[in-house]
Amino acid sequence: MSNVFFTNLRTTPGNNLQQKMISLIKAAGIEQIDFAHKFTAVKLHFGEPGNLAFIRHNYVFSMVKFLQSKEAKVFLTDANTLYSGGRSNAVDHIFSAFENGFNPIGVLAPVIIADGLKGTEEISMQVKANVPTYCQTAKIGSAVANADIILSMNHFKGHEQTGFGGALKNLGMGAASVGGKLDLHSTSAPRINRKNCTGCKMCAKYCRHNAITLDYDKIAAIDKSKCVGCGQCIAVCQFDAAQVVWDSSTDMLFAKIAEYTKAIVEGKPHFHISFIMDVSPNCDCWGNNDMAIVPNIGMAASFDPVALDQACADLVTKASAQTGCIINKDGSHPYSQEDKFRHLFPNVDWEAGLDHAEKIGLGSRKYTMLEV
Repeated sequence: MSNVFFTNLRTTPGNNLQQKMISLIKAAGIEQIDFAHKFTAVKLHFGEPGNLAFIRHNYVFSMVKFLQSKEAKVFLTDANTLYSGGRSNAVDHIFSAFENGFNPIGVLAPVIIADGLKGTEEISMQVKANVPTYCQTAKIGSAVANADIILSMNHFKGHEQTGFGGALKNLGMGAASVGGKLDLHSTSAPRINRKNCTGCKMCAKYCRHNAITLDYDKIAAIDKSKCVGCGQCIAVCQFDAAQVVWDSSTDMLFAKIAEYTKAIVEGKPHFHISFIMDVSPNCDCWGNNDMAIVPNIGMAASFDPVALDQACADLVTKASAQTGCIINKDGSHPYSQEDKFRHLFPNVDWEAGLDHAEKIGLGSRKYTMLEV
């Protein structure tokens, strides 16, 4: 059973949220790690331009100052995306990070795109487990693969393909190179519901791989030979025409993410903190963020990313859905003590992903919550 440390968002004079975060990570034992002169990768999501749900850079600023006080060679990192947008290459990605406050002035640390200019700088890392795995190796952005220490700062939120995004999603998907992301998504090709399609061309515009065109009826059509399953068409479609194919591929995707995460942290000191704030229904990869599904809850930290994700999911389950959000539009469905992510994505079994993570030895779903 792993320990997960939690702090709420109540503050007092002389103890603001940034200070509470530092108290949290110290209570969770981060100082057990020897950071001196070690390359320390702070893995986070810089936020797609237009999305405002990502972690505020102020928290990252405080984390960087703490790590630098321990003489860490700290840098911020994320890997490029499969889809076309503000983070699909290192030039645009760095500008997007800077726009959202993640720059040397705002956070006192350099931003290094993990897989380089075009997403090709990768290192194959072995997936070690005593049970069968989907992946033998994981294609990880070289900056993360070469880091001595891994520290993840995670915005906990919903995700249309894995149910939620937390520590495992941030690392396993987020640190994968473009080629790694292709391997992860290879069985998750979407489909077009022709009755819903309006022919607006948004999906075709944002498809980086030219896999979508309009057919003779001016309805979107996906060329499966070109589609890589990145899901961007689902993210930009406003009419529920581009849809996930709900089959075993979603379970497999989360399982692969767990395997990639294990490859990243294997044999290295690692630590994780999650922010259960602005719990948007969808990933920060979207160019917009919808209203949070629950009120802001707090921050949680652990050496065990599996226990941390489980604890965050449990905290969201216990909370009531906010009136006006996508699953409680009129206030009549608060879903208190119910799995909010099941109501968002009824056909996604996020527990299967954590089960697999536990089986491969990444961590434990059982935990003790200790409040700070």
